[in-house]
Amino acid sequence: MSAIRIEGVRKLYGSLAALDGLDLAVEEGRVFGFLGPNGAGKTTTIRILAGLARPTAGQAWVAGIPAGPESEARRLLGYLPEEPHFYPWMTPQEFLTDFVGGLFRMPRREAHARSAELLERVGLHDVARRRIGGFSKGMRQRLGLAQALMNRPRVALLDEPVSALDPAGRRDMLTLIGELKSETTVFMSTHILDDVERICDSIGILRAGRLVALEGREALLERHAAPALEVHFDAPSEAVATWAAELQKHPFVSGVELDGSSVRIRSDGRVGTVDAVQRAVLGSALRVLRYQVARPSLEDVFLRLVEG
Repeated sequence: MSAIRIEGVRKLYGSLAALDGLDLAVEEGRVFGFLGPNGAGKTTTIRILAGLARPTAGQAWVAGIPAGPESEARRLLGYLPEEPHFYPWMTPQEFLTDFVGGLFRMPRREAHARSAELLERVGLHDVARRRIGGFSKGMRQRLGLAQALMNRPRVALLDEPVSALDPAGRRDMLTLIGELKSETTVFMSTHILDDVERICDSIGILRAGRLVALEGREALLERHAAPALEVHFDAPSEAVATWAAELQKHPFVSGVELDGSSVRIRSDGRVGTVDAVQRAVLGSALRVLRYQVARPSLEDVFLRLVEG
């Protein structure tokens, strides 16, 4: 059974189509990564699933129940918005136990135990009795994840869940999110592609309100990724930059990334591209330290699909 199903969903804001016939299904027990450039419709999709917005046309289901503002599906959901807001005079323990537990009509003893468990899991146990008003953005993000899990949801909707965290905090939260699939289905929107590649089982890519890819992580990389080539020169970075700028003009090159005297080249996937790049490298008159065909990354796939 699909934890999430979306069929033919359109969402219009005046004449602007934020979603334009979206079809999507996410199986239970998965960590699903939802990708797309700014304005592609990711947050609109999450708001429709959460019952915070109505589609102009089409229908969405959560755990087999139609989504909507008055739907019982909302009791099966956990939701973390991109910028969670809290009552600043409350403590995390008060917020989770009294406020969130009260919304879900949890017995107070159960709510207190659940809040203590979640504050430990998200790394806020030591500040459980501090006022939320003094929290950093990263601490509020952690508390937001805790409130999204308070009711043991069937589906957790996470909109940019680690964007405000430092590298160590992001690592810890990603580990936790990856472990959640044993207890819930995670639908995660993010712009940090490395995070998706690390923990997501399947991935959907949205462009201009339409789904352009929906596959498992490895299948997506295998099907859509064109070869990426990396060249490391023993030459001044200015000379490498000049060569790279000329290489960018070739039709077989879809993108060039510079890092000092190293160059990563994204190709368009046509037959003969690797040979063409190799000829360009040999004709550069620059000393080459290393040349290799690199494993395609999710970023290569993403840019190819959203810019193509």
